[in-house]
Amino acid sequence: MKALVTGGGGFLGGAIARMLRERGDAVRSFTRSRYPWLDEIGVEQLLGDLSDRAAVEQAVAGCDMVFHVAAKAGVWGRYAEYHATNVVGTENVIAACRTHRVTRLVLTSTPSVVHAGRDIEGGDESLPYAEHYLAPYPQTKAMAEQAVLAANGPALATLALRPHLVWGPGDPHLIPRLIARAKAGKLWRIGNRDPLVDVTYIDNAARAHLQAADRLAPGTPVAGKVYFISNGEPIGLWTFINRLLTDQGLPAVEKSISLAKARLAGRVLEWSYRWLGLAGEPPLTRFVVEQLSTAHWFKITAAQRDFAYEPLISIEEGLRRLKDSLQTSPRNSFFRSAVPWDEPARIKS
Repeated sequence: MKALVTGGGGFLGGAIARMLRERGDAVRSFTRSRYPWLDEIGVEQLLGDLSDRAAVEQAVAGCDMVFHVAAKAGVWGRYAEYHATNVVGTENVIAACRTHRVTRLVLTSTPSVVHAGRDIEGGDESLPYAEHYLAPYPQTKAMAEQAVLAANGPALATLALRPHLVWGPGDPHLIPRLIARAKAGKLWRIGNRDPLVDVTYIDNAARAHLQAADRLAPGTPVAGKVYFISNGEPIGLWTFINRLLTDQGLPAVEKSISLAKARLAGRVLEWSYRWLGLAGEPPLTRFVVEQLSTAHWFKITAAQRDFAYEPLISIEEGLRRLKDSLQTSPRNSFFRSAVPWDEPARIKS
């Protein structure tokens, strides 16, 4: 099999590409920049932008299936930029799959598409999309997800996965951001709760993509569906964050701000940055306030039932691996820390 991984040089996309190579699949990556480590593991690389229809057509040509992982993520930015990558880019991927008769397409989505600012505890795939979004990322990802699911049919089988808070060794986003803000004294608890949330260790998230793809074909039970993916062990958000920090020798977060003040601050900061044309990202946004103050964890029973997904690496084991990797080599690459895609279930502790 030859698989295309959009965003194959990224955190999750790279883990998927590496697992595919380990089991013997041919892999092509489509990114805007070249990654030498992909060359080292035998991944073909094509460069381009998702909004470029011709470049996407070239990337998809000759592939049997597509993992569409690449996206513009973040909590702030111009809607047009998110739309160009997440919506137009996804439409280009779908069109290219049809042109080149690719039969399987797996989209990496996000649980944020159903988050409406209220607690979600044990939610499942029947949850509706949010009616209003506080950031362009979840809004455009919802549009992309709907387009992919609507494209499912007798010639092209599609599905979408919603991994939540993917983390682990080599994470270039979540963990470095938390550590940097903690060191600068800019990390505050919002409210007095420790809301339960889902987190997903990188290897579990990547393996879920391979398992889902292996069960995907036109007319199969997984075709046209969406699945939540996580470690299946909800944890207090601040319990998890503080464990990450203390494992790195940093103090736990104790400072807090009331939810009402945080919401007001997010609104004022968004307005200031937007109307005054300030560069960078506001220190706080309404979307971030929602994410840090509400419970959001989901059932993974559908993924377990339909494609035998099991989170093999527990949070505790993942934290141990993360701590070891950062102590031995702060710049450790994620593809050296991930486990084989078919490692037995004894790993989970």
